[in-house]
Amino acid sequence: MALTVLVTWFIVESLGPGLGELRSLDRAAWRPDLPLFGLSCLALLTGYFVSAALWGRMVSDLGGPRLPFTQAIQLFMVANLGRYLPGKVWQIAGLAVLARGRGVPAATATGAAVLGQGVSLVAATLVGLVALAAGPEQVRTWGLGGAGVVGLAVAVGLIPRVFRWVVGVWFRIAKQEPPPALGSGHALVWLLLFAANWVLYAFSFWILAASFGHTVPILPVASAFAAAYVLGYLMIFAPAGVGVREASLVAFLTPYMGAGAAGVLAVVARVWTTGVELLPAGIFWMRTVGPGRAETNSEDADV
Repeated sequence: MALTVLVTWFIVESLGPGLGELRSLDRAAWRPDLPLFGLSCLALLTGYFVSAALWGRMVSDLGGPRLPFTQAIQLFMVANLGRYLPGKVWQIAGLAVLARGRGVPAATATGAAVLGQGVSLVAATLVGLVALAAGPEQVRTWGLGGAGVVGLAVAVGLIPRVFRWVVGVWFRIAKQEPPPALGSGHALVWLLLFAANWVLYAFSFWILAASFGHTVPILPVASAFAAAYVLGYLMIFAPAGVGVREASLVAFLTPYMGAGAAGVLAVVARVWTTGVELLPAGIFWMRTVGPGRAETNSEDADV
């Protein structure tokens, strides 16, 4: 918590003009247009479900069973609750445990989660580079440098021998045979699909801003959501990137809507993403691993 507060303060002081404008902001201006707000929630939830489907596809590509779409969504959304604990590993660990109960080997489920998270971060970085390039002067150099690093990493990772070696190392650690048909073509497809999903995430954030009456350019504002997610994720000590993500959003959005409005939108975005994620996850938890379901599963196992 202390590190989160410190990093948040540093980002706001270094990249933003401060949040003093929040006190003079007219609260009546923050009553959303309900149809647009509902559309942003639907777009964001669709993005969550697509991420779950992509994880299910990766499980199959890595030699695991083909999970039904609805089952992959339930497992993925429940495991996502682990993102709200510090450390970034609980989501992956929970996914491995839950998937094992559905016949997916732990190594395969974990491998799909780790690879999926890595590919998703690369895709989010690609989308977020627009915000870095168009953001405050202090981060433009980071944007250009980040573009070069990500481009090099993608190029090296897609080399067939390198890709097979990385996947092979993981399965050897898990004492399992790697999938023989898996190639770098799969990685390219994964990257394109995750990039398309991050475009959807970014667009849903732009709709959220529009629902509060902000007429802002779509490319830098939408991509700011992806860039802030990556920066928040890299801070391992911050649960779900809390604080760091909001401070980064303030820095990216201030040139387009002012510090006060950017600060409020960053807070609204946190409530928005958390609510849209936790509500269905809680429902799925009760259906998959809740007390009643656990007893049913135990009886089924005994039979």
